[in-house]
Amino acid sequence: MSTSSESGTVLVALDAVPDQGFHSVEALLKNGDAETLVLYRDGAQVRAWLNVCPHAGRAMDWAPGQFLKSREGYLVCAVHGASFELEGGLCVAGPCKGDSLRAIPVQVRDGQVLLSPEA
Repeated sequence: MSTSSESGTVLVALDAVPDQGFHSVEALLKNGDAETLVLYRDGAQVRAWLNVCPHAGRAMDWAPGQFLKSREGYLVCAVHGASFELEGGLCVAGPCKGDSLRAIPVQVRDGQVLLSPEA
């Protein structure tokens, strides 16, 4: 269960996200929509994107919460193989090359990953 405060909504404990790996969470965004997010952890930093490939608007996981990572270190959409770099979510190969995943602002505080209030 997520908790809310002025600094953001707690999504998950940082330790639940594997370092250099992915984790899926549900989040209620500011516009009132419940969305599935892909979290990627790089040490103490976490980045988040909507779990929606810009190519066909489908979820990118091959099974719920299970994501593919290429040898080159890209997030790979399981549907059509689009590859996204993990710094900003830019598609570097595949059917939506040049498009980007929709970033969702998150922050890490006190061992928790929080959805930023502006999300």
